Order: sequence, then C-alpha cells, then structure tokens
Amino acid sequence: MLAFIPRPALRCGLSCIWNGRKLLTYIAYLDEFGHVGPYIDRTHSRHNDSPVFGLAGFVLPLDEVRGFATWFFQRKCHLLAYEINQSGKHPALWEKKGSSLYTARNVSTYPELRKFTNRLFNKIAALDGFVFYVGTEKTAPVGSHDSNWLYRSILREAIKRLDDFCAKDCIPTSNFVLALDEHDQREALTTEASLNMFGGPQPRRHLVEPPFQLESHRYQTLQAADWIAGLVGRLGAFWVDPGGFPENEVFRKHFQNRLHRISRRSGLRN
Repeated sequence: MLAFIPRPALRCGLSCIWNGRKLLTYIAYLDEFGHVGPYIDRTHSRHNDSPVFGLAGFVLPLDEVRGFATWFFQRKCHLLAYEINQSGKHPALWEKKGSSLYTARNVSTYPELRKFTNRLFNKIAALDGFVFYVGTEKTAPVGSHDSNWLYRSILREAIKRLDDFCAKDCIPTSNFVLALDEHDQREALTTEASLNMFGGPQPRRHLVEPPFQLESHRYQTLQAADWIAGLVGRLGAFWVDPGGFPENEVFRKHFQNRLHRISRRSGLRN
C-alpha cells in the first residue's frame, strides 16, 4: 500500500491577507473510483469488479477554478472531437466517464491520451493545486459488506485529510469546499459531513460547508475529477491485486510516478 509522505508547508497565494485574516480557500472535486460493492476475486462470477473503492480528484485554489474549467473543456474537445461530434450534443453537456476513457487498451494504443494526462497533471500543479485520492482495499466478506457504510467511511477520511492539509500544510491555515458527483445517498452523506464539521472531539474546522453534490455532465471540473478517479481506480486495482489485473501494469508504467509527485495527503488503506 502507499504511505502518506508529508510535504513542506505551502504559502497561500494572492487570496491571503495576513493581518486581515483572509485565508485562501480551496475547492476539492472528487468522484468515486473502483467499485463500492463486495469483491472476491477477478474470476468470480459476480463479485469481480474491483478490489478497491475510494474518492479521487483534484484540489485547486478557488480563484483558479474558472480558468482550469475552460482549459479542460478545450482539451476535452480536442482529444475526443470525433466522439463529441458523433454524439450530437453540445460539448459543454457531453461527458465521457473516466472508467471508459482510462482502459488499458486506450492507454497502450493512443499516445495522445498519455500526453494529455501529463498535461493535466502539469496544469493542476501550475495552478498551485494537487491531485488527491483516498481509498481502501475491500476485505469484508460478502455477507457483511455494507456499501453505504463504506462510502461514508471514505468520505470521513477524505474530509479528515483535506482538513489536515489546510490546517498543517498551508501557511497561514486555509479552508476548503468539497464538490462531489451526485449520489443517491445524498442525505446520509450530507449528514455525515455535518457531523464531521461540528461533532466529536476533533471537528473539521476548515470545511466551509457540507459537500455540494453536482451533476457531472454540467461541470467540466467534475468531469476532470472523474477522469482522474478512473486512472486511480486502474492503478489501485493493480496495486492490490496485480495478478488479477495484469493489464493495468501499463498504468503503473506511464502514470504512477507522476501521480505520486503531484498528489498530497493521498493513499490506499488495507
């Protein structure tokens, strides 16, 4: 499993006013990776989807979001022009899921996808952002596996790590907003986040509001998070079960080191 490696503290950008107490606000866009249901092994007739589950995406200073969304939209339109034209939809409302884009075949066949991925990481870094992911290997027996509990536990861990980033890795401390893909357990997830913000011995003081849940096809930023989640999901399956997912070695070859360099407070638990 990947261990968390502390990074040097960051200094805030232009949004900080030291004496006036104004702090930089980050926004984290996260989507699911892997599969939330139980897993036995790759050859099982039913529970064979993915051995991991988690949330992944990216974090940017709030004032960089609009420019990044425009950049991603333009790159998406160039990279997937044929599919967009075939769809008949306006490209601003068209999306391709990360799990469909980041397949072993696509990464092996299309150098344009590999170049785009490195450009995406470079763009996030250039805007003083970072990639973020947190997940777990699924080990619970099928009879005791609780998908809703698993999602809530990952959300708690994501909030904790992002809160720690704002409290400990930034000078001065910062705040963050969390945007998620819409989920059928919206009420339970919002409640979980609210309890994390205001309850318990360690309230997460740097989360501004409970997470916003958005329709991904209307948000370029959430689509970018979904693409990163698709990539992390392939890597996570290979890290946990390389024998079951040997085709995903291509993701390790092309993206693992770059992902490690640009990510913060990230990793998989076992």
